[in-house]
Amino acid sequence: MQNKSAIFCSLPRPMRAPYLFVLMFPAACYDQLLTSARVGERPLLAVPRNFTELELQARWFAGDFGKSFTGTAGEEVEIVQFGIWNREAGPDFSNAAVRVDGQLAGGNIEFDLTDQNWEVHGHATNPSFDGTVLHVFVASGARAFFSRTTANRNVPQVRVDPATLPSAFSTNLPLARLGRCHAPLRGLPEEKIESILAAAAQFRLQRKTLRLQRLSELHGTDEALFQELAGTLGYKKNKIPFTLLAQRLPRQILRAQPNEIEAVLFGVGGFLDTPDLAQFEPGTRQYLRVLWDQWWPRRASLERLILPRRTWRLSGTRPLNHPHRRLAALAGIVASWPKLVRSLGESDLDPVRRFFLGLTHPYWNFHYTLTSDPVSGKMALVGETRVTEILANVILPFRQLRERVVWPDYAQLSARLTNRRVETGAVRLFGDDPRRPRFLRTVAQQQGLLQIYEDFCLRDDSDCAQCPFPEQMLKWT
Repeated sequence: MQNKSAIFCSLPRPMRAPYLFVLMFPAACYDQLLTSARVGERPLLAVPRNFTELELQARWFAGDFGKSFTGTAGEEVEIVQFGIWNREAGPDFSNAAVRVDGQLAGGNIEFDLTDQNWEVHGHATNPSFDGTVLHVFVASGARAFFSRTTANRNVPQVRVDPATLPSAFSTNLPLARLGRCHAPLRGLPEEKIESILAAAAQFRLQRKTLRLQRLSELHGTDEALFQELAGTLGYKKNKIPFTLLAQRLPRQILRAQPNEIEAVLFGVGGFLDTPDLAQFEPGTRQYLRVLWDQWWPRRASLERLILPRRTWRLSGTRPLNHPHRRLAALAGIVASWPKLVRSLGESDLDPVRRFFLGLTHPYWNFHYTLTSDPVSGKMALVGETRVTEILANVILPFRQLRERVVWPDYAQLSARLTNRRVETGAVRLFGDDPRRPRFLRTVAQQQGLLQIYEDFCLRDDSDCAQCPFPEQMLKWT
């Protein structure tokens, strides 16, 4: 991690003066704090007492099975940190820490009803499970079974017995355990907590600005902005494929044929792989016919750039965030690029906000995906929530790179939604503190919380015991 002098000096000289007091000092304080503190499956087997797999996972996460075990190979296994309960696809618990025969390993924990479920559910061939450091199961078959990753690495196994569980149990489990910082934070004045969050948010904003600066040096300012906008439209599940598209199809190449921008994006995205349109409803059939007729003459020259279908995450996303809709929004942004650039030169954010909210599409105003039926009410191509994310993660860092004072605008952005990572960080830091909702009202507060969570909680393998943040924040001035 760079120290405050290194971060300050890494900025272009014209950028330094405007932020020396309004931005750099609080961010540098947080940097100093950080530097000084471096640190969906179906059950296949019925189990006794009619426990479901979900209930057993909850009991595991609550620590009811204990923390010390003997593995199936006779090794000593100690759970140092149970991690975070993953409610989405992938291993059941992420960011855990496990000590096996004295060797500490950080990674994921998978909990199954049987040892063979590892193979039956396809974990052995799923790269998402390559970071698993412990496989916990309830029942085993007649023969020995080994849990292996795609790289053929053996994953230590522990068998647990539901018959040993205590009868008392609370079903209201949080996403994560309370952190050791919860107690001192609860005793701090609200203004002091807000100052810590603000400094961490400014530090995070500066990191985004430096990222844009590096991209600009490599690809030019407009291409850097285009790539960051594409990644933000992809949100967390499809950030990588959207970034790949922006890298493979630079803005200048797309704008060279302005009437074919949408067709090329959908084609290279891998969504125009069949000319058979009979399976679609009439409106979609007509829309796809236009895209296909534009894509077909260019397909051969761009075929090597087409993303494999497995690159995309098409399930588990909100309909309004589906990649099909986001690709249409990206096409609209590229087509109206001069208008976007002009809005960036205005003194306030309203013109930029109006630009994104004004994006429309005759098909996507009424469709969630290429396979969904049309809806009766008109939908925004880019809604208020996504616009706020774009402003916070791309536009304001871009303006700061252009030597604009942005912190006042950043600090006033209201948080329209939260997410699982923010909620998990809030549980770790604030628990049931009644002031907790007040610390999540703005984008800046949420971004500051995320920075602290990533810098301390996710880098700590001691279940808070050795995390320096509680002591460091008490010294905050």
